[in-house]
This record gives sequence, structure tokens and C-alpha cells, in this order.
Amino acid sequence: MNMDMQRFHATFFEESREGLEAMESGLLSLENGNRDAELINSIFRAAHSIKGGSATFGFDAVASLTHVLETLLDELRAGKRDVSGDAIDAMLASVDVLRSLLAEAEHGHVADPVAVKAVHARLTAVLSGDAAAAPVPVAQAEAAPEGWQIGFAPAPGLFMSGNDPLRILRELEHLGQLKVATRVDRLPGFEQMDPLEAYLAWDLGLIGKVPRSQVEEAFAWVVDDCELDIQPIAAAVAATPAAGVPAVDTPAAATGAPAANGEAAETSIRVSVDKIDGLINLVGELVITQAMLKQVSGVLDPAQCERLFAGLDLLERNTRDLQEAVIGVRMLPVDAVFRRFPRLVRDLSSRLGKQVRLRTIGEGTELDKGLIERIADPLVHLVRNSIDHGLEMPDVRREAGKEETGTITLAASHQGGHIVIEVSDDGRGLNRERILAKAAERGLSVPENPTDTQVWDLIFQAGFSTAEAVTDLSGRGVGMDVVRKNIQALGGEVQLESTAGKGTRVVIRLPLTLAILDGMAVSVGEETLILPLNYVLEALQPQPDDVRTLAGEGKVLRVRGEYLPLLSLNEHYNYGGQRNPDPLVVVVEGDGQKLALEVDELIGQQQVVVKNLENNYRRIHGISGATILGDGRVALIVDIGGLVRSLRLPQAA
Repeated sequence: MNMDMQRFHATFFEESREGLEAMESGLLSLENGNRDAELINSIFRAAHSIKGGSATFGFDAVASLTHVLETLLDELRAGKRDVSGDAIDAMLASVDVLRSLLAEAEHGHVADPVAVKAVHARLTAVLSGDAAAAPVPVAQAEAAPEGWQIGFAPAPGLFMSGNDPLRILRELEHLGQLKVATRVDRLPGFEQMDPLEAYLAWDLGLIGKVPRSQVEEAFAWVVDDCELDIQPIAAAVAATPAAGVPAVDTPAAATGAPAANGEAAETSIRVSVDKIDGLINLVGELVITQAMLKQVSGVLDPAQCERLFAGLDLLERNTRDLQEAVIGVRMLPVDAVFRRFPRLVRDLSSRLGKQVRLRTIGEGTELDKGLIERIADPLVHLVRNSIDHGLEMPDVRREAGKEETGTITLAASHQGGHIVIEVSDDGRGLNRERILAKAAERGLSVPENPTDTQVWDLIFQAGFSTAEAVTDLSGRGVGMDVVRKNIQALGGEVQLESTAGKGTRVVIRLPLTLAILDGMAVSVGEETLILPLNYVLEALQPQPDDVRTLAGEGKVLRVRGEYLPLLSLNEHYNYGGQRNPDPLVVVVEGDGQKLALEVDELIGQQQVVVKNLENNYRRIHGISGATILGDGRVALIVDIGGLVRSLRLPQAA
């Protein structure tokens, strides 16, 4: 294949994935009662576009399926048939199968032939009016082999999505005799090992006449976080997980929804993310160079260098404008994540027998693309928790005087320099006594008369779960701790609020971008540290009478009648060296708690380019990154949330 054809293929796959997302969203809207003619036309156009492109490039399996789907949609838009539940179910199933067929065409992962045949049969049955015969059971459509040979290699970040390989192996053991061979070729040396990453892989032999659907169900929640190869022992037919799994793919690199017509397409172009990242890196270097010039010019005589100073001021303004413009290119509406949840909620609520309404607010709020891709897994886990644990069954809600249909709300908004994402439900709320009982059972120390915040913090302990039964959705003890670690890795923080009988609300705060931030530079010992400005409330000169020492609690500072934990950054980071006898204090707030930080001197506010410390050195507790100052020195960026948690967790854990 020549390079030009590869480029055309990449565009086709990207536009087809967007088309499938649009189709799925439109079909769910149809299911909810929307019968707008333009909605049906938009679904038809998406299918028609995929069919045309696949036929052009010779992807016959995709073209064949979309031809049948297009025929059904054409009859719907022409008014020749009514929109029925059977038709929507069949079309949604075809969207799933088309995703797997596109993956086969793009990456060579062989789609499940049984699932492809079944969805063809369902669509044909709907077209012929024999919808009752449409769902072809997979177990009947295939002769179960003597067993299955399974290659399972989790992605390094599998744990961060709240999944546990051991649970999957245990589920397989219930299906038949399981032979396990562990692959350790990815296992690093002990010193390089990260406890949050998955290194092991497995070659599994499942002996017994087990339907393929049951094997695939065991891997349902990890299909996007692993390399999986399932082959029948009787006949070597390679296959990937069935397309019926609820879709939680990472959003494709794109500039937005596909154009509905040719006019809209002329207003945008597709650019590789690598090119945009390269631009951001160059702008970051330009910011550092501009800071260097400004620092050097500080020793010059303003009277003799008036034009130079005017030029430097103009350069600073232009650099900031350029930086904001380039970063804006990487910003995508958070709807890129939100739009996957209607299907997820539909499938899970049906599976659990619950009635669930999904409400989204602020879908147009923009966030850095890198953050959007990495926030998806934590949100999926939180929504699954809300449906499984939070919302009651319809009869329970009715007895409690609630509407039988529960509501899950996804909301996004800008607050200061952060984006705030909320996941809330109107369910039963958290059970304070059950959480405390579970903490006592596990031997966790809890302060006397703990506040609700301290009790809710216990949920974020590793392996903590109050589920009465372990299901394939939750109750495995792998969950909220991983969610918090995931958010913290993005420089964000998580707060949990709950009211018994009324529901639970999880609030996630993230920086708008991981590339550049506004910070306050402070001097500590002989070092310079950067405090993210979004966390800074005020700076003050403490009076000796305002400082108190509490037994076992360290120092506190009284600020306008409120006592705040007082932390010396010099002592915390073990800097030593010459200290200011009259230190200053910067009051910050993170994770909903205020903290007074003792520093030697305030240098001033400045914009800094964030460099990832882990990629160049290693993870350091209490440090979120680093930057290069105008004089070429490296300054560390303080992790405010980490400092707050380091003081709070010993009390709540």
C-alpha cells in the first residue's frame, strides 16, 4: 500500500468512527421518542457515507452490512415503516459489529464471524417483518468447541481503569477446567517496578464445551485495555471480543463531529495530534526564552533601552496570545467523553433491571485533548458505580416516595483556571454506619466523632468496598482508590459528597491544560518553588501570637479566627540551608481544605511551562512537575492536593 492510500484509509477510518458515534447517538434519541425527520436523515447519511467509503476501498464486509442497514434506514425515512424497538435494537447491534469490522480492516483484528452473521440476520428479519426471529442466539449459531485457547496481555494501565486480572481468571475457572501459563517477559527489575502498572500476561487453556459468549463476557470490561486473542481449540479461528460489549473506546483524534454536508467540511482541516504537540512544545520554549530575556533586561538602564523594553513588552503579549491560540487548537468539548455514556447507561440499566435517566450539562465546556482521553476511564467507573450501587430498584424507589426512574447527572463547567466535572445521582446515598463498620473490620484507624468528609475519605482506601456481593460490575475492591490516583496523576483532585436517601455527588477538578500554568514563584532555602496560582488564596506575614503548636498535630496558624495547618516547605522537602528568620505564609486550598505554607520569600507571579518529571526522573511525593526558569534553573511545581492529603489521610485512614 502506498503512502497516499494509507493517508486516505486513515481519514476514512477516523470519519467512520465519528459516523458510528453519530449513528449511535441518533438511534438512542429515536428510542427516547424523537421522530424528527432530520434526525433519521442524519443517521441515514452516516450509514451511507460509511457504505460508500468502504465499497471504494474494498472493505466488503463493512459495505455489505451497511447496505442492509442503509436499506432499513431508507424505509424509515421514507415513512414505509414505523420506528420499532426491534429495529432500534438491531441497528444498535449493527453499530457494535461495524466497530469490530472497522478494527479488522484497520488493524487486522479478526471480527467475530458469528456476531457478524447474527446482526445480518437481525436486520434482515426486521426488513422482512419477522422481527421475532431476529435475535440469533450465539450459542445456537455455533457449535461449542472442546475448549478455548486464550492469550491475555493487559495494558500497563489496566489497574487504573478499575479492573483486576485475577477476577477474570476466577470467572473463567467457574466455566471449566483452566490451565494457566504466566508470561513474565515484560516484568522489569524490582527497582524499576511500578505497583500501579500491570506487567504479567497469560496463556490460558479453558477446557470444556463453553459458549464463546461466556468467555467473552469474562473480558467484557477490559477489551479496550488489553491484547486479547481467543481461539477455539477444535478449530483455530482467531477472534476478538464480541461487538455486543458496551462501547467505551477512547475518542478518536478529531476536530469534531462529521460534517453533515460539504459546506461544513470546508471550515475545518484535520491535523495530526503530533504536529499540534510539536507546536505546543515550541511555544513552551518560546515562553522560557521570553522569560530569560525579561530577566536579563532587568539590569539594563530603562532610559537607554526604552525601545528594547517596549519590544520586550510586545513580545510578551504576542507570546501569550500565540500560546493561548495554540493551546486552543488542542481544546475539545467535553462532549467527546459525555457522548459515550447514553449507550453505556442504556445497556447497564437494562442489564440490572433499573430505570435510569441520564442528564448532561455543559457538554460544550472545553478541555485539553490529552485530559479528555485520560478522564474517560474514571468517569466510566463512577457512572457504573452510580447505576449499580447508587440507584435503587424501581420498586424500592417507589416505596421511598421517589420517581421510579433514577437520574444520573454529568455536568462540566469552568471555575477559575479549572474545569469541574460532576457525577451525581439521586439514589440511596452512602451508608455512613456501614462504611465505619467496614473500616473497623479492616483495622483502619478512624478519629473520634469523624466528620462526614473523613468517613467518605475511607472509600478511597485501596481495596475498600461495602458491596454485599461481588458482581462483574463492582464489589471487587478495585475502584475509588484507582479513580483518585488517576485524577491525581492529571494534576486534579476528587471530592465526594452524599446525603442519605437523596444521592451522591462526586466532584472532579482538573487543570484546563497540562502544558502551561500560572504560578507564584516562592523562595525556600536556596531553591525556587512554583505554587499553582489556582490554589493560592492569599499571602501574609504571620504574627508570633497567631502560631500554635498542638500535641500530635504539629503547628497551626490562626487566620481571621480560623486555625489552619501550618507546613514549612523547607522542612517538608528537607532543603535546609539559610532560612528567613521572619518567614511569610501562603494560604492555599486543595481537596476542599485550606493549608498555610511557610516560605522564605515571595518572588512573584509568572507563567511557567510544565515539564513531566516522571518521564525524566521519577515520581516524587508532593511534586506535580517541574519548569525551567528564565535563568535556566529548574524549579519544582508543588502538588497542593498531595500536601493536603498527606496531612489529612493519617487522620482518616
